[in-house]
Amino acid sequence: MRGARRERKRFERGEVRRFTRRARHRRIVWLSAAGVLVALVLGVLLVSFSPLMALRTIDVQGTSKVNASAVKQALDSQLGRPLPLIDQGAITSKLAAFPLIRSFSTEVHPPSTLVVHIVERAPVGVLKTGSKYTVVDPAGVVISTFPDRPAGYPLIGPAEGSAGFTAVAGVLQSLPAAVLAKVNTATATTADNVSFTLLSNGATVVWGSADQSSLKAAVLADLLVKAPHAKTYDLSSPHNAVTR
Repeated sequence: MRGARRERKRFERGEVRRFTRRARHRRIVWLSAAGVLVALVLGVLLVSFSPLMALRTIDVQGTSKVNASAVKQALDSQLGRPLPLIDQGAITSKLAAFPLIRSFSTEVHPPSTLVVHIVERAPVGVLKTGSKYTVVDPAGVVISTFPDRPAGYPLIGPAEGSAGFTAVAGVLQSLPAAVLAKVNTATATTADNVSFTLLSNGATVVWGSADQSSLKAAVLADLLVKAPHAKTYDLSSPHNAVTR
């Protein structure tokens, strides 16, 4: 019996030692993995915030009317900053000073480049302001000003900011380029009575509201081919369009 007890105790001590070794091994593995992870994180942080990752180049894309060099100059306060510390709020504030910029986005290209993608305001028509003509976008923002009416844009009757202007701008935006090029003037006193005249023969297009503008644009393009000499194209009900 004493021999059996000694064997059992010897076995139990061996099991304790094996368990202790396994636990110690697992602890070493976990500590090693944690150490590697911490080292990687610290390495990434050190590299990201080091002069190696500082902003040195600003690349402005998508401009034709906006001066790209002026945009770069406006953002030069960001030069030298680590890429993760680039101040997006400051960029937004600086670019707000450019009225021709409708929107923008940025992306970082390590190790040292910031790309600024610009979306410019697109002209929709011309407003007559006093003795001058201003080219505006659908929001009524002035893009350029001329002493004489510039070619290529319809003359919009209602004042910017009115319900009529908003309706006209929405309609003009929906027109295919080939049809838009034929429009001479566009007017609306309310959102429901948009109309415009054509350059070729002075014909009137009764558009109505901006609802179903895509359908109306397609119907008008078809009618201009089928009834080129009509004096009135009434599209207020596009499924029952009338020419006179």
